[in-house]
Amino acid sequence: MPKLTFLGHAAFLIEGDKGRLIIDPFLEGNPKATLKPTDVQVDYVLLTHGHGDHLGDAIAIAKANNATVIAPFELATYCQNQGVEKVHPMHIGGGYDFPFGRVKLTIAHHGSMTPDGTYAGNPCGFLITMDGKTIYHAGDTGLFYDMKLIGEMHKIDVALLPIGDNFTMGVEDAVKATEFLQPRLVVPMHYQTFDVIAVEPEQFVKQVTSKGFNAKVVPPGESFEI
Repeated sequence: MPKLTFLGHAAFLIEGDKGRLIIDPFLEGNPKATLKPTDVQVDYVLLTHGHGDHLGDAIAIAKANNATVIAPFELATYCQNQGVEKVHPMHIGGGYDFPFGRVKLTIAHHGSMTPDGTYAGNPCGFLITMDGKTIYHAGDTGLFYDMKLIGEMHKIDVALLPIGDNFTMGVEDAVKATEFLQPRLVVPMHYQTFDVIAVEPEQFVKQVTSKGFNAKVVPPGESFEI
């Protein structure tokens, strides 16, 4: 069964029987990160969009591990132009079967530009199915009604949702997103990294559990199995 480790902000390490993935590896300069980029050992790097707090250390990690970057087309091309040898471009609505499992890109209502000002295409979320379990990483996004469709079409075991407000959904919208998605478990992310997103995750857990859903706060550096 997959093991997830929260690395702070929106970064997660996912370990399965056939591969190790890291999503949005913003580690260097992240006050909540518990892992150094040089300590990361992965086969794939997944990127939801190009903002610095998500692109993070992806290029260095991909190069050091000879890992494949999976990202929306423009962002994958950007990484390739930065010297990453293995990239797999995708786009919204598309899915692909990798050795570790399947990845499908969902919409995300946000922006995408790299720290050097390069246009990085549309942002995305990820539906990752591995070892018989489905993980939804929403990326940076506002609430959108198609989350209900995502929940109806996919049996989501774990939903990783931003709750920090200002740049993404806040607590109330993330609770509604949970209602739409109907996951077996929901884990909040994208909070308390910066003062402007200093939201208490327990607020989210309290509200979402009152509606009958299973939710928990995972401190940075801690792991859980699906």
